[in-house]
Amino acid sequence: MRAALWLLALFGVAVAVALFAGNNQAVVTIFWPPHRVDISFNLMVMLLAALFLVLYLALRAVSAVFSLPAEASRWRAQQKERAMYGALMDALAHLLAGRYIRSTKSAQNALAQAKSLNLLTDESGHVTGHSSSRGKQLRSLAHLLVAEAAQALQNKSLRDQHLQLALKSSRHAQEVREGVQFRAARWALDDRDAGAALDWLAQLPQGASRRTLALRMKLRASRHARQTSQALETARLLAKHRAFSQAAAQSIVRGLALELLNDAHDPVQLQQAWLSLDESERAMPELVVHAASRLMALHGDPELARSWLLQVWDHMMQPRSDIGDNLRIKLITVLEAGLDTIDATWLARIETAQLSRPRDANLQYLAGMACLSRQLWGKSRQLLSQAAPALQDVTLHRNAWRALALLAEQREDEAGAAQAYKRAAQI
Repeated sequence: MRAALWLLALFGVAVAVALFAGNNQAVVTIFWPPHRVDISFNLMVMLLAALFLVLYLALRAVSAVFSLPAEASRWRAQQKERAMYGALMDALAHLLAGRYIRSTKSAQNALAQAKSLNLLTDESGHVTGHSSSRGKQLRSLAHLLVAEAAQALQNKSLRDQHLQLALKSSRHAQEVREGVQFRAARWALDDRDAGAALDWLAQLPQGASRRTLALRMKLRASRHARQTSQALETARLLAKHRAFSQAAAQSIVRGLALELLNDAHDPVQLQQAWLSLDESERAMPELVVHAASRLMALHGDPELARSWLLQVWDHMMQPRSDIGDNLRIKLITVLEAGLDTIDATWLARIETAQLSRPRDANLQYLAGMACLSRQLWGKSRQLLSQAAPALQDVTLHRNAWRALALLAEQREDEAGAAQAYKRAAQI
């Protein structure tokens, strides 16, 4: 369509010229004493157009002759720039292929090409366009490739040298600088230097420090540095950003919370660690039971431990509880450790649970030990005798027979006590 319109316009111009020039009787007289030249106006117009065209072509030719040195310099710069980009691509390809020495040589070749390219100047005396931000980014990437290859070859001196050069070249390129800092933190983690990795991550801007990549490295470095509180906070942020699946995030947070509870060395520290957990974390049965177990092991307040365990106990007594057998046994073990100070309310809970589930050997064992602590010898002997053969946990099984032995000694039944001790020793 456009070509047809241009063709119509061309025909229109031709018709206009024909109408103007066809009937034009004008004459141009040129006086050049003692001569006189008479030419038609149309010929004069054609001669002027031809003269303009000749002058234009002559000026273009002169300009092309004088611009030859600049064109030659620009051509050489283009060749060097192409060679530089080619060397950079070769360095990246060799690095991905595991050819680290070749990658180093190619990256150093790219840096040499970039250095020689900066020496070329255009005709105005300014350096070529490669010295702009793009050129600085390219030199930073070349230094980074050399440092990456040196890290793979465990040449730390060469790595640190080119790392500093990459940071210097990327001073005004924010994204490249952040990438260099990320790689430096990764190398520190590979060298198991958690402190250096955290220092590199601390130098990142606020926005970059909250990226998933930074949080992952911070989590790993914090765990290596035994900074459990910081690692737990980082894991919460990663779970919030959905960097892990829900099950994986819950497992990581639970593991760090357990580690935080294990780092407490007295009841006060343990309570502080427990209060530092989130509501959702304090509702995890594994954490609740472990916190109560640690509190009892540190000779803390048994009443406080039982108040923590109450939610797990109620959950365990539900008809379709998902609490596993190992956690049930641990819960019973923690309650057993505080039976000397147990109150009537908890005794009623234990008795009600045992009556509602008469075939549960673990609950029978707990009820029997509670009766033993209250010196209810007969009922304790009855419950423990029923629970001992059915107990699957080794510790509870052994403790049940030992308790039966003590009850036999209480009745002065030497044969029964010896038999119970023998059964306990055989487990």
